[in-house]
Amino acid sequence: MKSRLFPKNERGTANHGWLQANFSFSFGSYYNPDMAQFGMLRVLNDDTIAAGMGFGTHPHDNMEIITIPLEGGLTHQDSMGNKATVRFGEVQVMSAGTGVEHSEMNASGTEQAKTLQLWIFPEEQNVIPRYDQKSFDLEKNKNSFITIVSPEDKNDGNALWIYQQAFLQLGIFEEGQTIQYNVNIPNNGIYIFLIEGELEINGQIIHERDAFGVIEFENIEIKTKALSKILLIEVPMKYNDNYGN
Repeated sequence: MKSRLFPKNERGTANHGWLQANFSFSFGSYYNPDMAQFGMLRVLNDDTIAAGMGFGTHPHDNMEIITIPLEGGLTHQDSMGNKATVRFGEVQVMSAGTGVEHSEMNASGTEQAKTLQLWIFPEEQNVIPRYDQKSFDLEKNKNSFITIVSPEDKNDGNALWIYQQAFLQLGIFEEGQTIQYNVNIPNNGIYIFLIEGELEINGQIIHERDAFGVIEFENIEIKTKALSKILLIEVPMKYNDNYGN
């Protein structure tokens, strides 16, 4: 097993006035050769978007894009004809495939929105673009992970799916919980992003907005030191990552 802590204060940042962003990986004007990606996970942006503002129409292709509102909501509109608002408690996926244009605007004219957006490289290029969203009740399922995204061929109908052998889990856990996580696919790695709370993994303390990566493992034990909201991302590695110990 190899593991690495990614402290929140080592993330890239950008302040555009209407947008305050934190970048777990190189993005836009932020470039860190040591933080280009984690396996097939290319982007994890932690954004705060001002009321009435957002991202105007822009293109994407050959990327699986997952949006998780943490506060408020975003109104999405795309060239496939979809128009919908994704709010706190929901998750959105978009397979950009051969190419799609979309916009994402804060759904509120008076309140800020906070979101996580992830980009994952697909296992298949130039698929037909697609869009979906779904609500998940984390409070009802406290102290257990809910699978919010899985591969199409391993989807049980309760989660969203993408064109990659990746699994995204969300969960709220009370203090004092011990969570055993078994990797779904051998040789996948996991990137644990702590939205809120405090964890202990392999003797390492993880604080709010820190991340913790693990590769070359079969299972791992996560202990909660406080009420915690956890996003766990399991992805194929498939590259020489110079990962460390």
